[in-house]
Amino acid sequence: MPDAERGFSVYDFMSRIRYSETAADARLSLVGIMNYFQDCSTFHSEDAGVGLSFYEKEQKTWLLSSWQIVIERRPALGETVRIGTWPYGYKGIYGLRNYAMYDLQGNFLVKANSCWFLMDLKEGRPLRVTEADLAPYGKGDPKLSMDYAPRKIALPEQMEETGRFVVMRHQIDTNHHMNNAHYVDMAGEALPESGEIGEIRAEYKKAAMLGDLVVIRRGESPSGWVFSLCREDGEILANVELKRKQDEKEKTAEG
Repeated sequence: MPDAERGFSVYDFMSRIRYSETAADARLSLVGIMNYFQDCSTFHSEDAGVGLSFYEKEQKTWLLSSWQIVIERRPALGETVRIGTWPYGYKGIYGLRNYAMYDLQGNFLVKANSCWFLMDLKEGRPLRVTEADLAPYGKGDPKLSMDYAPRKIALPEQMEETGRFVVMRHQIDTNHHMNNAHYVDMAGEALPESGEIGEIRAEYKKAAMLGDLVVIRRGESPSGWVFSLCREDGEILANVELKRKQDEKEKTAEG
């Protein structure tokens, strides 16, 4: 990991891209990227002594509020990568965390920003994040250099329903919610065109549970597509934006 980007509180691990993690082009899938990042922060918590069993006793849990993932290059099948994460601060109820994926030469493959909140499971409400909550992860590192997007995703005026699905058992995580990556996976299934995705944004509002019916609505944005995953009554569960890679946007404009 480049020295300029790394501090002592960075947590990282090495991995080799498996066939089961790739898309049809034999490169790491979008969901594969998200899973690596989620696994990295989970490992960080476990190794810092504040993992699943700790928070189960405390009756608390960290929940994801938003993602912004910028993709330079998706690594290929068999390629060895390094995945890293570090907290860089907190604001109100939110803990702020960066992620990065590098090749063996230390080049960025993927950068990400995320906002998390600490939920009191007994009271069913978010807790204000304190320095004590972040202390086990080490001193916060500087923010990763990237073009930060707002946490909230603006919805297009015109959106149409493009599909419905029922939340299945294999999509449920240890919080008994549909895992964060599956919202993006479902949005990706509703893409109206092929092409390389250069950025993922996701804003989570309500958790989908086992057996819930989720309605996907889609609208176009200047740089790609926006999806709203809702209940039948219109209550929004999550909003997702999938942006075309820059060269793909240029090709579309020329075409």
